[in-house]
Amino acid sequence: MTETRADVPLRILHVMRAPVGGLFRHVLDLAGEQAQRGHYVGIVADRTSADALTVQRLSAIEPKLKLGLYLIPMSRRPGLGDLGALRSVVKIARALDLDVLHGHGAKGGAYARLAKPWLSFRGGRVAVFYTPHGGSLHYKPGTAAGTAFMVLERIMGMMTDGLIFESDFARSAYARLAGTGGAPRRVIPNGLRPSDFDVRPPNPDAANFLFIGELRALKGVDILLDALARIVPTHPVRAVIVGGGPDAETFKAQAKSLKLDLHVTFPGAMPALDAFPLGHCLVVPSRAESFPYVVLEAGAAGKPLIATNVGGIPEIVAGTQTGLIPAGSVEALARAMEGVLADPDGAQARAAELRAAVQNKFTVAAMTDGVLDFYRTALADRSDS
Repeated sequence: MTETRADVPLRILHVMRAPVGGLFRHVLDLAGEQAQRGHYVGIVADRTSADALTVQRLSAIEPKLKLGLYLIPMSRRPGLGDLGALRSVVKIARALDLDVLHGHGAKGGAYARLAKPWLSFRGGRVAVFYTPHGGSLHYKPGTAAGTAFMVLERIMGMMTDGLIFESDFARSAYARLAGTGGAPRRVIPNGLRPSDFDVRPPNPDAANFLFIGELRALKGVDILLDALARIVPTHPVRAVIVGGGPDAETFKAQAKSLKLDLHVTFPGAMPALDAFPLGHCLVVPSRAESFPYVVLEAGAAGKPLIATNVGGIPEIVAGTQTGLIPAGSVEALARAMEGVLADPDGAQARAAELRAAVQNKFTVAAMTDGVLDFYRTALADRSDS
């Protein structure tokens, strides 16, 4: 294993399943910055989940990955296919003589940690890290899913050298499910690239309100549509709902039944930075979240924001005048939307304040500093033991 001095490059392999969404962005940003700083970095991901945008993003980062890009079959649900995926991860990791194996999300975290005994058996001393990304952190203690998560995490915790959480919310949610013992833990928030802080003003024909995200019930799109139906009779506003997902047709049918055909459009999925000019104010009506990139990105882009008080969102807006509303409340959302319509200058002033706060706290550079420091601390502890 490589020496742990700060000037010695590390050999790092990131493992995730689906190369989509916020988890994918996190891994790309972290791996890219680590590679930029001279570390030897590789990525393992599922080869069956890629879409056109995924292929484009993987193609962009592949030349930077000195340890390579590996796309292998990884099933979404637990099954026998996991044995083949684990075997592939072990084979790749052995060949790369790693210092750090970093798993992201439930599947990536499981493969990375279950690989450790096989790597140690051959005399390796790789340090294994796990970053949960939402999903399983929303399980409730005492339920079948929550109990299964607790048991599995306590087993895999013995194969973990460090747990990294993107928010205090995620750390607390994990502790409620899996307890407070085991591997060292750190909160290292997601960060944004310098280009994310370019202000993206609304188009001349922009709608009043904008939603960006996966179209499923957890994201609260139905709440947004109900709130729109309340205010349209007195405020003939328009909204753009950007995204795709399992409940897309349900939401389109709801909009039609609420007679919002002339007030709501569904243009499909697109990157958030491309979607921001389509609306004046971003609405995030989620019932649950972890540490959503879209809120960080909206803050960085100077976009007025209405969001629910869930997950790590309060940590993003902390210390600013950007208020949050209760999740699941049509009345609260409608009232907040009317407030933005009544005082657009005030909404824009709050957006400017939030932009400055995000720029000060949430950068890819700071995120990478924190992760690399945690790696080296764990490697030094292992060398001393």
